[in-house]
Order: sequence, then structure tokens, then C-alpha cells
Amino acid sequence: MNINSILKKEGIKIIKPLDVITVNLISKNVANKLCLAFPEHGLNKMDLFIEFSRLKMFLAQMPDVQSGAKYLYKDNSIYFSDKLDYESLSEVAVHECIHYLQTTTDNNTNLTRLGLCSDPLGKATGNGINEASVQLMSAIANSSPVDTVKYYNISLSTITPTYYTLECSLLNQIAYFTGTYPLFHSTLNSNDIFKNTFIAKSDLKTYNQIEAKFDHLLELEGELSFVIHELQYSNGNLNKIRRLNKEIECGKKLISETFFEVQNLIIDIFFTDEFNNIKNLEDIAKFKERIYNFKNLIGYTETYTFYNKFYCDMMVSLEKKMNFIKENGSIDLIGSLKPELSLVPAVKTSISFFKKLLLKLGFLKREE
Repeated sequence: MNINSILKKEGIKIIKPLDVITVNLISKNVANKLCLAFPEHGLNKMDLFIEFSRLKMFLAQMPDVQSGAKYLYKDNSIYFSDKLDYESLSEVAVHECIHYLQTTTDNNTNLTRLGLCSDPLGKATGNGINEASVQLMSAIANSSPVDTVKYYNISLSTITPTYYTLECSLLNQIAYFTGTYPLFHSTLNSNDIFKNTFIAKSDLKTYNQIEAKFDHLLELEGELSFVIHELQYSNGNLNKIRRLNKEIECGKKLISETFFEVQNLIIDIFFTDEFNNIKNLEDIAKFKERIYNFKNLIGYTETYTFYNKFYCDMMVSLEKKMNFIKENGSIDLIGSLKPELSLVPAVKTSISFFKKLLLKLGFLKREE
């Protein structure tokens, strides 16, 4: 597909190229921000400036449902919405410049990997996690403040209140256990360091499950945005309005449900792993602090109870383990851990009522 076809598909209409001075200013600002925010990743300010300044940048008309900018690897260009003011171009450009850095192509310039996203031109697994990681990095680089927001009745604190808010919240929870270094290293360098770190603290099945849930969440949000956009042009057709509103409500509930499925799985899998690796009283004290502080990272609704119940149950199990350590000394994880002192994750997932309803309404496609 040539670039004109891609632009047409994306709904992008070029207005004009940005002048050299503006391109250089954006490039300098983005390079400075990335180097200041991520010094541990070996980024070089001058090298980044040179690379970014070679990108083509355009002002363009873009769909309302799209973010303020779009990087296209086919022509090595960034397209900025004409609705942006010039002062915000550098801020929006950070996300797209990270996409540029993580782009991996073959000898025929076909996209082979994009950070945490594998096979981007095929099945494109990991797109949700990758977009969330890029947005987290962008928010950090832009020194975005923490804001308390509510999405689909989910209340949470975030530095990414505008784009990929739910995905970023979940990924931030995962980074609590993996650390941000492997996450951002793999995002920039398109490798499996983050994936392997994740698997070391859980297993491959869990990684694949959560990766798929991120992709599903991103897809659901995209479909919901499309339906909301369609509602604006319903031309007073009452039957259509009722149908679209029903789809919107079901979509919102399904997004909320998917978010909590992932959040609960993260809590269960990773804290169970940490619990099972407790060896002494010092580990117990650290574990208590970590599981308590985790409450600041999660999303809530008025009816959400999983974290509180998990916390209480874990405190009971922790008391048993603490008594065992006091009586017998530190635990040898290879030989002396009794079965009753270890835990197995308990979260199970299944197709939801709302997904069935959306399938019936034709809002979602059935998997082949």
C-alpha cells in the first residue's frame, strides 16, 4: 500500500509541511525531554536531535477519534492535527518520536516489530501494551502531573488522563513488580527483556493472557469511539439512536469488566508469587508495605471489592507464615516450604454477559 492510500485510510489530509525551524525546535525539545527523563537508557541528545530533525513533519486534517499526531513509518513522517496549537507540538511529538525509535524493519522496509508489539503487519500481538508503554514514557518525559479521573465509572490516579488511560494504569501496576527499566528498555529497543522479566515473576501463559487482554481493551475502546462518533451523525433517526446508545452502554460495561479482569489477575498472580518467595521476617515486613501501597495504583468503582478481600485473605496467610518462621527460622524455598504456606492464584476468567450481548447486537465480531 503506497503512502497516499495509507493517508486516505487513516483519514489524514495534508495541509502543509512544517518549516525547518519548527521541525528543528520540535526535534531539540523532544531529544532533551527523553534524555532528561530516561538517562539510564543510554540516549544521546545530539544523536536523537539529528534523527528527529530528519523526519518529515506535516500539519494535517485528522479524524476527531484520532490522537493529536500520527507517525507513519512508510514515509518516515509525523502528521500533526491542525487543531493543535504550536506550543503543544513538541509535547505531542514525544509519543510519535518514540514510535520512530522503536520501529524495526526488514531489508524491504516492511515493519517487523514495534517495541512490545510483535508482527505488527500480521496478528499484531502486544499493540495495547506497546501503546500504553509509549504513552507512559511520553507522560514522564513531559513531566505530566498526577490527575484523578473517572473513566467508565472507574476512578483512578494517572499521569495519562487523555490517551490510553486504562491501559497505562494497568501497565503501571505491572511495572510495580517488573520495574520500569525492562519495560522502557524493550519499548525503545524492540526486544523481549520486559517479556522475560514478566514471565520470570509469573509464567508465559499469564503474559500471553494479559497481552491479549490489553489488545482487546484497546480494540473495544476503538470500537466504542467509532460508535460514539457515529451517534453524532444519526440525523434524528430514533431507532438508530436507541440502538447506538444501547451499544455504547454495553461497550462501556464491557470495557470496565475487562479492566478489572486484568487488574485482578495482576494482583493475584504477582502478589502470590511474592508471597511464595517470602523467606524471613524482613521479607514479611516488605511484603506488607508493598501490598498496602499498591492500593494507590488501582482503579476503583463503588462496588469493587477484589483488592480489599485479597488483602484481608493475604494478611491471614501472612500471619501463618510469620508464625512458622518465628518457630522454625528462615524458610528454605527449595526444601522446607510446606504446601499450606504457599498459595496458588485463584482468578478465573470467562466470557461475560455483556460480551455475549454485544455479539448478539453485532457490535463485536465473533472469533473464527
